[in-house]
Amino acid sequence: MLIADDAKPATVHPDAPPPGTELPSHYDRCYGCGPQHQAGLRMRMTVGDGTSVFGQFEVTDEHQGAPGLAHGGLLACAMDEALGTLGWLLGIPSVTARLETDFRTPVPVGTILHMHSQVIGISGRKIYLKATARLNDPDGPIAVEANALFLAVDLSHFAQHGRPDAPGHGETRINP
Repeated sequence: MLIADDAKPATVHPDAPPPGTELPSHYDRCYGCGPQHQAGLRMRMTVGDGTSVFGQFEVTDEHQGAPGLAHGGLLACAMDEALGTLGWLLGIPSVTARLETDFRTPVPVGTILHMHSQVIGISGRKIYLKATARLNDPDGPIAVEANALFLAVDLSHFAQHGRPDAPGHGETRINP
């Protein structure tokens, strides 16, 4: 992914949680991180150093595509969630505009993916991000890599474009 020439390093928002803090769900029914989504991934990420987060994701039988292997689209979803979590550190609500996902090796059911994502730079509304998912160990082989472009939006974006009768409509959070 190309990054704008005028992209600047990102800074952590003064109200961002400190390193080591587990980040809560931004919306209880989010497929990626929501604890009330019955079929969701229920991912949790922890604040790392600078503008980075890390976490784990266990691949279960429910995540299969081919027999015994994680579905690629589901892995892309997990990467998108890991990248989107960075908004907590920036204090900037944002949405995915582009997600490039590279699959390096198959991911078997029973694998624990160790995920790490970080902000690369910011240019206007554009937020450039990258993430890796490693097999079974924070230093294990890279299974999935992702680069993303997120766009900063006003919180009203979610109320304006979401389904008005959805449970929790308008309750999206970007800070704990």
